[in-house]
Amino acid sequence: MVDVSDKAPTRRTAVAQAVVHLGPDVFNLVRNNQVKKGDVLSVARLAGIMAAKHTPLLIPLCHSISIAHSDVTLLLDEQRHAVVIEAAVTTALAQTGVEMEALTSASVTALTVYDMCKAASKGITITDIALVSKTGGKSGNYQKPDTNSP
Repeated sequence: MVDVSDKAPTRRTAVAQAVVHLGPDVFNLVRNNQVKKGDVLSVARLAGIMAAKHTPLLIPLCHSISIAHSDVTLLLDEQRHAVVIEAAVTTALAQTGVEMEALTSASVTALTVYDMCKAASKGITITDIALVSKTGGKSGNYQKPDTNSP
């Protein structure tokens, strides 16, 4: 584990994304809340928020940090028959960033959408897992160049 004890605590934020391509039939099931396992978007949102809090248990050598806020937004993209996921995580003050928490949150949200829909189709794909932005810390701010089209 990297020693961060000499780093100054700063407010940290990170936003990550993922896209779950469902296909037209499964997309309609999700949109109409007709998936047999239940409300896909609500369950996946909750899974993503919980995942952010449990990141150090899943990722070896990842620091345990106090998360001040975690949220997940899931948007239905009718043109691509996809669920577009954005996960945001914030700390009040920390000595290390929250990029891993945001990426874990987006990934687990996408996996939950997949799990809840897999009975309807095995052709579901997860793409575009990426860090969209981050603020705070020694390395400063970051903004993914093409954040308009995940």
